[in-house]
Amino acid sequence: MENKFDLLILGSGSTAFAAAIRAAELGKTAAMTEMRTLGGTCVNRGCLPSKNLIEAARIVWESAHPRYKGLKPARMKLDFAELISQKQEVVQSYRDKKYQSLVYEEDKIKVFEGKAELVDAHTARVGEQTLIGDQILVATGTRPIIPTTIEGLDNVPYLTSDLLTSNEAQELKELPESMIIVGAGYIALELGQMFHRFGTKVTILERSQVILPHYEPEVSDALTFALREEGLKIVTEALAVRVAQKSKDQIEVTANVGGKEQSFKAQKLLIAAGRQPNTDGIGLEQVGVQLDERGYVKVNVELQTNVANIWAAGDVIGNQTDSQPATPVGAHDGVIVAKNALAGAHQKVDHRVIPRVIFTDPQVAVVGKTDEEVVGSGVRCWCGTIPLDYVPRAGATHQTNGIAKIVIDRDTQEVKGVSLVMPNAGEMIHEAAMAMRFHAKLEDFIDMIHVYPTMAEALKIAAISYFKDPAKLSCCAE
Repeated sequence: MENKFDLLILGSGSTAFAAAIRAAELGKTAAMTEMRTLGGTCVNRGCLPSKNLIEAARIVWESAHPRYKGLKPARMKLDFAELISQKQEVVQSYRDKKYQSLVYEEDKIKVFEGKAELVDAHTARVGEQTLIGDQILVATGTRPIIPTTIEGLDNVPYLTSDLLTSNEAQELKELPESMIIVGAGYIALELGQMFHRFGTKVTILERSQVILPHYEPEVSDALTFALREEGLKIVTEALAVRVAQKSKDQIEVTANVGGKEQSFKAQKLLIAAGRQPNTDGIGLEQVGVQLDERGYVKVNVELQTNVANIWAAGDVIGNQTDSQPATPVGAHDGVIVAKNALAGAHQKVDHRVIPRVIFTDPQVAVVGKTDEEVVGSGVRCWCGTIPLDYVPRAGATHQTNGIAKIVIDRDTQEVKGVSLVMPNAGEMIHEAAMAMRFHAKLEDFIDMIHVYPTMAEALKIAAISYFKDPAKLSCCAE
């Protein structure tokens, strides 16, 4: 069977749906392909289920570890299987409302199940079906990296971030007594703290000297302190070299730690060593689409590949055009592709301001460039970092683990980057992002009247630290 569409999309995640919906709004037809579950990673096994369970873990933890004197610990009964069941219901409901229902309601959008492979610049095969697209969008996303350098990994059972999936073999439905996590990126830290708070004994092995090595060093230090104080075991400069199944319920990981081998044992092993693009086996090389050295699709500022009618957006382009692998970035760029491919808009992407959040507790939120990146670009910069105990709200609520850092161009006073480690940092970072979007300067943060007492005051206090010692300020003073 042959099907022709104005826009043929490989994938059905947030990027694909945004592009398909905009195509329909433009009066065009669109088709999406999906080899796993409609909606892609975010709704099915990423953002949505992880944040659902992370919040449940916070409730369990805070009930047993109250921050206030006079509040006695309470041990909540945890039914992990029931918790997983409600997570599945949330995922199913969201997928039905935000993805499946849109396909049913919009006759200009079709979905084809199965792995798509391009056979030429306009044609893809999905099973026995041939799909033809005047324009093609590659939005196949990423998947967990499985290191090939760890000896014995093929012979032991291990988990990936797909453990949060629904109704698939990878789904974890029983709470493990102990877990070793290889890697200390955002996925490892979010899941590590979550399992720890549910009662699992967690050990995190990170090959670098610090966790989150590409973030500000103050961020890494603050989060490491908070997680270790909570009880997580974080081992840095630990390169996993081999694994072995010691018994039915025990896996041993041998790691090179600071030049010496150490062994770690746990019931479960979680590999969280990063993600790689889903660009293999889909025919890109056959039609001449260029990839970078890591396998991500190369695009220009209009998200067009070197093949004129083929476009790419979302996680599959990695950091091309200064993009960031994130659901809202992909959705935003999917719309741009639809407009450029189908309406000749020639809109360029603008990835200068992309707020990002790690949903640990305290949360990590950043936007813009780091101190090192600003200096590396040749800008004479100043940066100010304040501890969270300078923020009245933090002291009042006994939540002083964290920092706020602001980086500016010393010559123009324009804010170039903000990093936060604190409760609700993910909500606060949007103030900084909006300010940076309009090229705000240091004085703009200072002159802005902030509600007292709020965590958002951290931005103002960090800005004030350029002019005076914030430790000597009275409440609300400038």
